[in-house]
Amino acid sequence: MNQVASISGILKAKAYYELLKPRLSFLVAFSCAFGYALATKGSIELLTIAMLTLGGFLLSGASVCINQVIEKDLDGIMTRTMNRPLPTGRVSVQEATWFALVCTALSVFILWMYTNPLTVILSIISMLLYSFVYTPLKRVGPVAVFVGAIPGALPPLLGWVAATGSISHEAMIIFGIQFIWQFPHFWAIAWVADDDYKKAGFKLLPSGGGKDLNTAIQIMVYTLFLIPLGLLPTKFGITGLDSGIVATVCGAAFFAQTFSLMKTGSTQSAKRIMFGSFLYLPIVQIAYLLDKV
Repeated sequence: MNQVASISGILKAKAYYELLKPRLSFLVAFSCAFGYALATKGSIELLTIAMLTLGGFLLSGASVCINQVIEKDLDGIMTRTMNRPLPTGRVSVQEATWFALVCTALSVFILWMYTNPLTVILSIISMLLYSFVYTPLKRVGPVAVFVGAIPGALPPLLGWVAATGSISHEAMIIFGIQFIWQFPHFWAIAWVADDDYKKAGFKLLPSGGGKDLNTAIQIMVYTLFLIPLGLLPTKFGITGLDSGIVATVCGAAFFAQTFSLMKTGSTQSAKRIMFGSFLYLPIVQIAYLLDKV
């Protein structure tokens, strides 16, 4: 009996961990730490950055958990999401709701204790936008991508604010890079998952929701914007020239991937853009950190 109870407990813990969408939440936590480290002059307070990272992870986890509670029935009809903890019944709606509330409370407490009130306020705004505005808008139209790009781009700004206590032009630059990055990233995913998204009534692709040349052009245009945006940290003295070169090369490589999508309109081309987006952001952010002036 004890062994059965132990296995059951492990499986339950695993289900709760899945609710946090750990890969996404770790990316959010990394972006928070990136913003903090980039803004810090002199030595970094290790305890503060550790608590900021933990707070960012928990906040992201709470947000995506609420998203899964709201979309439980929709997740159950999509192939890519039907095995999540809520559709499979491994976690109940009540359990997931309480779990999200606990993660939210812990995140707010940690950020309040180790950062500043502005960081806490922006964190709460981010969670509310993602969970209660972006989530229902996914079935309304592609405006959801614009709304979702705001909380998606806030983590590095939160890190900067945690270090400085203010929203400066430097904070808006790193916010802007991640904001524009969201569009080709989101749309590439929506292109690949289009059949599944249609089952749930999600309308995330631009140009009337079609996997067509107009959508491919918009993906290309937003990817093109990343090239000059990637040079702004160098221009404004946040980082040096080396990271500007890295950002330009990565931006150009990312941009080059969009021509295949325009030419073929294939899912394989969209997948390459999607994986390219996963590589672009951490490589460029790490380059900025290593080249911090």
